[in-house]
Amino acid sequence: MGPKSSILVAGVVVVLALTFASEMPTVNAARFIVGDNQHWTFGYNYTDWAQKNAPFHVNDTLVFMYDPPSNLTHPHSVYLMNNLKSYLSCNLNKSRMVGNVIQGAGSGFEFTLKRRKPHYFACGERNGFHCTVGQMKFVITPKRPCRG
Repeated sequence: MGPKSSILVAGVVVVLALTFASEMPTVNAARFIVGDNQHWTFGYNYTDWAQKNAPFHVNDTLVFMYDPPSNLTHPHSVYLMNNLKSYLSCNLNKSRMVGNVIQGAGSGFEFTLKRRKPHYFACGERNGFHCTVGQMKFVITPKRPCRG
């Protein structure tokens, strides 16, 4: 193969690579700090926060940050509620804890949205008091993964 043939083959390979790369969808997952600079705390309206940050997509990550319990702070946790009825009533009976009272310390813990279904989040401390009175709950229904 001569020099001109090698250049032609290399050019074809580059064109094919660029063509396939441009046709392959890329997924741009986002990372959200729940509550922005307020983090996960009593008395903040997380329903408003979720509405302002929507839409959320599959593979997006929620970061829950909260101080561990001390003489100055109340404990917080994060529960994934079983269904809308449990979410509305802040009933933790069949809910799953995804973040205990110390996991939110420092840089917090991450929860990745893996499915296109409603995700009902709530604080489970004080038997749901933080959920019912402190507005520490929100729902997100992720859309298909974001294509960039």
